[in-house]
Amino acid sequence: MRTGLLIGSNGGIAQALIVELFTSGTVEYLHTVSRGKQDLPADIGTQYSDKITHHSINSQNESEVAEFITTCNAQDIKFDYVISTVGVLHQNLSEKVTLKPEKRLEDIDPVALAEYFAINTIVPAIWLKHLLKVLPKSRAVIAFFSARVGSIEDNRLGGWYGYRASKSALNMLIKNASIEYQRRNKHSILVSYHPGTVATGLSKPFQSNVKPGKLFTPEFTAQCLIKQLQTAEVEESPYYVDWDGQKIPW
Repeated sequence: MRTGLLIGSNGGIAQALIVELFTSGTVEYLHTVSRGKQDLPADIGTQYSDKITHHSINSQNESEVAEFITTCNAQDIKFDYVISTVGVLHQNLSEKVTLKPEKRLEDIDPVALAEYFAINTIVPAIWLKHLLKVLPKSRAVIAFFSARVGSIEDNRLGGWYGYRASKSALNMLIKNASIEYQRRNKHSILVSYHPGTVATGLSKPFQSNVKPGKLFTPEFTAQCLIKQLQTAEVEESPYYVDWDGQKIPW
């Protein structure tokens, strides 16, 4: 029975992924992870909702992640597909600090920079550290949501220091971990995924600047990702690709 794990399961794209994972036949059971309770999509249907198990976990707390992995291991739960949609671009951290893309060097704030790395880099690193214990010996795919702006080679515009740097660091973690994953589980596949600009809260402040036809629905994004995960090959791991399957330079 193919089993999936969706980390960061209450966002707009994640909600669409829950539906797509089942309707595409990619998984038969799904475990979801978020800080709070799970809000299921309205159109998921009872035939699928009964096959979803939710876990309230703060992914910034490694002990909670480790405890979850230990429990899964004890119950012999293995994940054929793991998707993490966790990420942050803008957020009010306090009355004095707002997380938002920097336009110039003077906009860099150490507190905001630390938050970018805490969410966009360190959380995926925690999961990468522990997931090896709950992968099957057969094919397993792990995908993290990255961004094209995390590409060092493709950077032509500058700015967005914290977001770019934290996503570049995420890409390096994935690239680096793939080497060890290949040694310890030779059928594993790691994916760094750029979904494009999707009509969710993360991109809302910037949607007016998106070219016609380039603002995607969560449903379209979910379909694109699942198709790629279904056809990903061990020999090509790690992947750094966009929604259209095009390779992005690291």
